Amino acid sequence: MTFTEGSIAGKRDRGLLRVDVNECKGCGLCIEACPPNAIHLSDELNHYGYRTATYNGSGCTGCGICFFACPEPGAITVLRLRRGAAMQLEEALACASN
Repeated sequence: MTFTEGSIAGKRDRGLLRVDVNECKGCGLCIEACPPNAIHLSDELNHYGYRTATYNGSGCTGCGICFFACPEPGAITVLRLRRGAAMQLEEALACASN
């Protein structure tokens, strides 16, 4: 479970999305509810045999609609970023990967 951040046309995302593949049942409600279409179903199956929701890697606005649409408690976590927080998180992730 990792947080992912991306950008579209040089514009930073305003949110971060995490999907717990052990909780997601692949119902697709979050995909239908996501206004920027930042979520899709993965090609891989989790240990229960479900294709789980996956963040596209960019486009999250941090609105939280996917969180409220999801019937599984704890399957989706959405964080809304403050100004400058995206850059700090990007630097922290780069340092952690080294």
